[in-house]
Amino acid sequence: MASGGGYGDASQKIDYVFKVVLIGDSAVGKSQILARFARNEFSLDSKATIGVEFQTRTLVIQHKSVKAQIWDTAGQERYRAVTSAYYRGAVGALLVYDITKRQTFDHIPRWLEELRAHADKNIVIMLIGNKTDLEDQRAVPTEDAKEFAQKEGLFFLETSAMEATNVEDAFLTVLTEIFNIVNKKNLAAGDDQANGNPASLTGKKILVPGPAQVIPEKKACCSS
Repeated sequence: MASGGGYGDASQKIDYVFKVVLIGDSAVGKSQILARFARNEFSLDSKATIGVEFQTRTLVIQHKSVKAQIWDTAGQERYRAVTSAYYRGAVGALLVYDITKRQTFDHIPRWLEELRAHADKNIVIMLIGNKTDLEDQRAVPTEDAKEFAQKEGLFFLETSAMEATNVEDAFLTVLTEIFNIVNKKNLAAGDDQANGNPASLTGKKILVPGPAQVIPEKKACCSS
């Protein structure tokens, strides 16, 4: 069971750190989804992301403190080479399209291919159809997305960052699934050690590689 947790208690002991990436075309609402989850905010005049930004939020999942580091990647083509490096070390991904723009959904297979090429093979992926508050402008039927998600083995939800619909559920589903996978690995490692075999997992945490452990709560990089 997961609970929402606070929006930045610096004194809280952290049991796990999970890196999750948001990917998809420009203007599908990735930054708004992140702002809603990390700070419970929404802005109508949000500007396009330049390069990569990330924010964190700490939650409690099954009595353990989990820090989610959510990376928001620019959807513009000119940043693709920059952002591909940020897939490395990710254990979860939200693949976002705009339900009012069919083209953003048609590009999802390309984003998924890129994600799978750069990320861990066991990454937990959720397909997100954003902007359900614009239902009267829908261009992507829910069934089309459900069918694609089932075929590719993805979780699927439709969200509205504006109305805060399903945003929390989307992140909690991905983070809880990651948590369960890590726990299974820990149990397997414990069994191996009990049987005199070397542990298959050296620690309890999935950590973001490199300097991401020490950089501030919100950081922007790679600006043009």
